[in-house]
Amino acid sequence: MKFRAPFLIAAGILSLVSIAAPVTAAAPESKSQITILYDAFGTDPSITKDWGFSALVEIAGKRILFDTGNDADIFAANVRAKGVDLKTLDFVVLSHRHSDHMAGLNYVLSINPTVKIYAPKEGFGIYGSSLPSSFYRKDENLTPEMRYYGGAPPQIMKFGAAWHGANFELIDKTTEIAPGMTLIALVSDAPGTKELKELSLAINTSEGIVLVVGCSHPGIEKIVEAAAAINPKIYLIAGGFHLVAASDDVIAKAVAALKDTFKVESIAPGHCTGEPTFAALKKAFGDRYLYAGLGTTLPLGANPGSDMRRGEGPALQQDDLTTYRRLARREDPFGILQARSLRTKASQL
Repeated sequence: MKFRAPFLIAAGILSLVSIAAPVTAAAPESKSQITILYDAFGTDPSITKDWGFSALVEIAGKRILFDTGNDADIFAANVRAKGVDLKTLDFVVLSHRHSDHMAGLNYVLSINPTVKIYAPKEGFGIYGSSLPSSFYRKDENLTPEMRYYGGAPPQIMKFGAAWHGANFELIDKTTEIAPGMTLIALVSDAPGTKELKELSLAINTSEGIVLVVGCSHPGIEKIVEAAAAINPKIYLIAGGFHLVAASDDVIAKAVAALKDTFKVESIAPGHCTGEPTFAALKKAFGDRYLYAGLGTTLPLGANPGSDMRRGEGPALQQDDLTTYRRLARREDPFGILQARSLRTKASQL
């Protein structure tokens, strides 16, 4: 009995410790995945196909909206159908100024008006810009009423954005915007898109670079080369490769560069990559080709396709093919009309 008191004291202490420091369940792991919200091919009947691109990237505790599609109403409907909460975005990336990548921004801002938006910096750009007033020649012999700003312009001239009050941060060179997250800034020199500035998102993970591209107007090889300067191991590339109107030779060169030169581990092409390029990449990458049609979720982990069928996306149906080809001919973002014009002129010489 003489041991009873110490025993009771010890039991009481243990009880107090258990109350003071209760066992807590582990917090749920954050998602690590890419969800395709806008594209012209796919099999999800709950969402609408249209030419353009948008993807929700969830990785390293961040939720990033990459591009916003071609039509605000379709984008909004797709977002709602996939249950995406735009209020909790960390930031938005607009890859470039083409409308099929940014038309849904109005809807994003109606839900989350203060969200940070990264976009390419361009003189007199749609996202807003600024220039030193020294950019134009001056004539001091003119009377004040004939001179800009009466002859006393501001040192920096600011130009408005199409989205007044939006929280834009304009990027003019490759920039790390968060730990391990870099926006690659390059400029196109291709016919039809010459001087177009474009941003791509490179996320450095323990598995290598996850690279999200919008249209790859500067060239998919150039973008991957820039990403490889951050980390030579390219884990996954998702998005549009801008080969929708490319010849077989150009496609073969790009596929060889991705597979053999850069040794890309997995590929998830969409949007303006092009049907023949889908086929060539699927043949080259085999089970490392991930189907990325509209509504698809691509898990990011030790094996990005471990819990989904890899390289086995269904063939495009005839109505998909017709829509895809019709939309691809809008205006001339791929330089098709310009190339035909040059061939016609050459034949007339």
